[in-house]
Amino acid sequence: MATGAKHTPFSIIGGDVVITGNVEASVDLHIDGRIEGDLSCAALVQGPDSAIHGHVTARSARIGGLIEGSITAEELIVEASARITGEVTYDVISIATGGQIDGRMSHMGGARAAELKLVKSDAS
Repeated sequence: MATGAKHTPFSIIGGDVVITGNVEASVDLHIDGRIEGDLSCAALVQGPDSAIHGHVTARSARIGGLIEGSITAEELIVEASARITGEVTYDVISIATGGQIDGRMSHMGGARAAELKLVKSDAS
């Protein structure tokens, strides 16, 4: 439950909530609703039925829903239910089988080569 108190480690935007405008948070956010605007937070967890239309900036992001816009995250996890349309900038990325990205992907390191790691799935 989001109380707004400074000691609260995260806030939740429920599935019945639609926010029109930019959202900024110094804490972690769990989003099940819809945001029409830019989002900036420490860490983002996006539920599979949520949608964000705007730019997302987070230190870490676990994307499970729809994003139409760009994403900048040091650590990005794209779940199987994720649908991303737009530019994706990351330092470390993990994409589950079924996750979709339609857009330009770029590594934050620029000239530094991105480390690719094959993750074996038991659900074959």
